[in-house]
Amino acid sequence: MTALITLSHGSRHPSASGGIRRLTRAAGQLIDAPAFDAHLDFTEPTLPDVALQLAAAGHREAVVVPLLFTDAFHARHDVPAVVSVAAEVSGLALHVAPGLGTGEEVAGVLSQRVALDAPTGAHVVLYPVGTTDPAAHGRLVELGARVAELSGHSVCVVPATGPAGSGGAGVIEAAMGRRAVHVLPLFVTDGLLLDRLREQLPRIAAATGARFTSSPPLSIDLAAVVAARYQAALPLPAV
Repeated sequence: MTALITLSHGSRHPSASGGIRRLTRAAGQLIDAPAFDAHLDFTEPTLPDVALQLAAAGHREAVVVPLLFTDAFHARHDVPAVVSVAAEVSGLALHVAPGLGTGEEVAGVLSQRVALDAPTGAHVVLYPVGTTDPAAHGRLVELGARVAELSGHSVCVVPATGPAGSGGAGVIEAAMGRRAVHVLPLFVTDGLLLDRLREQLPRIAAATGARFTSSPPLSIDLAAVVAARYQAALPLPAV
């Protein structure tokens, strides 16, 4: 059986790796395959570490699913570089799947989360990490529009990082004139940027008069998306 390796960005947050591990296990159960988590930065194990572990256990190949929502710098540069190193040091055939993306599957996951968590009539703030790539940001805006269509809520996108209109200042702007605002994180797992916003929400609520609610990071809600990426990347059997 071809193993699954999820590849996250990594985080200094103490709970981040636990969320990745739960998602990886859930996806592995869906595809009935051995599943392992690896990380680009800040967190261990690295992808070369996991590849060496699998090779030592007798595996010959694995599918790597990057846990990235955009195809910006990390997807285009960091992922190919670390996959190349991992394949070289381990001898494994590593098949790289598309990342999580911002397409219909992710929009569906987010709209289900809105249905479960957001009060009726609340304005939804979709809260991604942010990107300096204009095309990638445009796809995040399109994702927000699709979540609005699916959920019936008004939705705007406020990135955690970036120019004016991001982070807490962006949430203040989005909340002005609103009675209820729901923060919908586009995060796979816990992160320091998300904690920072949570700490600011009481002050933002006092400044705007809006009542705030929020969803947790997506974590195992993304298991079916990861499983689909794995299946799509499996090599065709030899004939």
